[in-house]
Amino acid sequence: MTDKTYSGRTALVTGASAGIGREIAQHLLDQGCHVISAARRPLNIASDYVTSYEVDLADRAAVQAFAKTIAADHAVDILVNNAGVVRNTPVEDVSGEEFDLLQELHLFTAIQLAQAVIPNMKAQGFGRIVNMSSRAVVGMQQRTVYAATKAAIMSMTRTWALELGPSGITVNAIAPGIVMTDMVAPDIPAGGEKARAIAASLPRRRLGKADDIARATLFFTDPRNDWVTGQTLFVCGGASLASTAVI
Repeated sequence: MTDKTYSGRTALVTGASAGIGREIAQHLLDQGCHVISAARRPLNIASDYVTSYEVDLADRAAVQAFAKTIAADHAVDILVNNAGVVRNTPVEDVSGEEFDLLQELHLFTAIQLAQAVIPNMKAQGFGRIVNMSSRAVVGMQQRTVYAATKAAIMSMTRTWALELGPSGITVNAIAPGIVMTDMVAPDIPAGGEKARAIAASLPRRRLGKADDIARATLFFTDPRNDWVTGQTLFVCGGASLASTAVI
């Protein structure tokens, strides 16, 4: 069921072709929002309100070109910086290549896309930016660079909120816990012993679903929610409460 709250709005969602990003895109579409997908693959949702761009969001030159297209061709009201990758690496084995990749994708890509859409948001006195952080910021083994960049997203979110708030733009972050998606499945098969052990270690006794994150995103993107900014919402089943989860 939709209402008129998102009528005429346009959202840019990165990493929208699968997993959490696809669920966010679907929820925004269900509210009547036009969705622009930016991912390696097209967003496979049949709708006149979907525009898909295939772009490598870890490639700085490709993102620069894409950002110019977005600024020129679309009046984006909502930006969801969702694209990301996980690297499971002990600190002794962290490489410069891994460091560069995650910084580029998680941080500078988000900056470039924000720069592309902020002028329109300022011009209309309205905007919503949601950045995807992670429960890993409170500590997770083998996540040195991943956790560092996701923590930086939280700090960046607070900074943007301070800068952009006077222009009617809110900026918030979501920190998911373990969400069962295709990206997670190879390490944590659904219904397997590892999945059951992790779920049993969480206060809510279950793993996350993409829908959990999408509904939280809708809260932050809702045009009526204009007095919440600079915040990070942990949507993690309680995993951020203590470092007791079995990972």
